[in-house]
Amino acid sequence: MLIKTSVDYRKKTLVKLLVAIEKHEKEISTALFADFKKPEFEAFLTETYFVLSELKLTIKNINNWAKPKRYFPNLVNFPSSDYTYSEPYGKVLVIAPWNYPFQLALLPVIAAFAAGNQVILKPSELTPNTSQLISKLLSEIFQKEHVEVIQGGLEVSQNLLAKRWDYIFFTGSVAVGKIVAQAAANHLTPVTLELGGKNPCIIHESADLRLAAKRIVWGKFINAGQTCIAPDYLLVSNKIKQPFLENLKKEIILAYGENPKISPDYCRIINEKNWERLVTMLENETILLGGKSAKEDFYFAPTLIDEPKLDSLIMKDEIFGPILPIIGYDTENDLEKTILNFEKPLALYVFSRNKSFSSAIIQKYSFGGGCINDTLIHISNSKLPFGGVGHSGIGCYHGKASFDLFSHKKAIVKKANWLDIAIRYAPYNEKINWLKKALKWF
Repeated sequence: MLIKTSVDYRKKTLVKLLVAIEKHEKEISTALFADFKKPEFEAFLTETYFVLSELKLTIKNINNWAKPKRYFPNLVNFPSSDYTYSEPYGKVLVIAPWNYPFQLALLPVIAAFAAGNQVILKPSELTPNTSQLISKLLSEIFQKEHVEVIQGGLEVSQNLLAKRWDYIFFTGSVAVGKIVAQAAANHLTPVTLELGGKNPCIIHESADLRLAAKRIVWGKFINAGQTCIAPDYLLVSNKIKQPFLENLKKEIILAYGENPKISPDYCRIINEKNWERLVTMLENETILLGGKSAKEDFYFAPTLIDEPKLDSLIMKDEIFGPILPIIGYDTENDLEKTILNFEKPLALYVFSRNKSFSSAIIQKYSFGGGCINDTLIHISNSKLPFGGVGHSGIGCYHGKASFDLFSHKKAIVKKANWLDIAIRYAPYNEKINWLKKALKWF
C-alpha cells in the first residue's frame, strides 16, 4: 500500500535536498574525482548543476504540475466537468549507471518523489565513493519509507528486479535493459529504459570545419567518451575529410595538450574491464591520433580511427569511450547504408550550413534526439524531453516530462444532474438518424 504524501510536504523536502546539495558541492566533486578522476568543472556542469537546475524547476512548478487539469467535455459527456488527476504509480525502483553517477541517480529519484511515489534507488557499485555519498545525503533528507538507497552489485540488482514494482526506471546498456524489461514483464510493470546506441555525427561539406571539430571534440571526449549521447562515429564528406581531420587533431591538442595523461581536464575509464574492452577495439585499426593507454590508472588517450570496417569490433556496438572512428562518404546513399546498418540511435548530430541538408537528415532518420551544428546540448533544455527510441530506449524525461512520467493520469468526469439527454438510452427506435445529424456539428 502506497504511503501518500502531500504536495506541500514533497516541496519542502525537495527544498531541503537542494540546500544539502549546495552545501556538499565540494564533497560531490571530490567523490567523483576519487571514482574516476572526473574534473571539477565537468563534475559541476554535468552532475551537480544539472541536478540543482532540475530541483529548482521542480520546486517552482510542482504545485501546478500536480493539480488536476480540466478539459472541455464532449457531446456525450455534456453537461459535465472533465479532469485528469496526477496519481503516483506507487513503489518505484530506480537503477542508476556509473558514467554520470550523481546526475543519473538523482534526476529520476527527484521526479518520482515529486510525483508522490515511494522510491528505492540502486546506485552503481562501480562508483563507490559517489554512491556512498548519495546514500548519506538521501538518508539525511528523506524518510526511509519515502526514499531509500540500497547499495550492492549484480546480485542486489537481480534480487530487486525479482520483486514486484509499480514502475521501474533503468539507465544503462541495451543488453541489461533487455533483462530489466523481461523482469518487469513478469508483473506487467511499466518501465522507462534510458539506453544508448551508435550515435552518428555527420559533417557535411558546407560545415564550419574548425567550429565543428571543436564542438565534436568537446562532446566526444568529455567524461572520456563515457556518455550515452556522445558521437559514436563520424561520417565526413570526402570533399573536406582531410582538412577536417587536421582540425580535429588540433582541437584535441588544444583541449588536452600533447600528453592528455597529465591534463587535469581529462577523465579516466571507470574500471579495468571497460579499459581492456577499449584496448581490444584498437586491434587491426588505423590510428590517426592517440591510441596510448595505461592500465595502472585506466588512462586511455583521445583516439581517432580512420575508416574502420562496419563489421569490425569497433563498429559492432556502442564504443562508450574516447575512441572516435571516422568514415568518409560521397553521397547520401552512403550515409543511409551506414546509419541504417545499426539500430535506432539515442542521438544524431549533423554539422552543415546547408539548411535543406540538415532538415532532410533529421527528418529522414529515427533517433532519440540531437543537434544541428553542436553535440550533447539538447539535454540541457528542461523543456525538451530526453529519451530514446527502439533499442536506444523507452520513455522520456527531464523537466515536466519527468513528473508526468512517474504520474498516472486518472481521467474523471463529474456529470451534472440538472440535465439528462435521453438519446443514449434504449429503446433507440429512430434515434440513430438524429444522432448522426447532430454529431456532424461537433
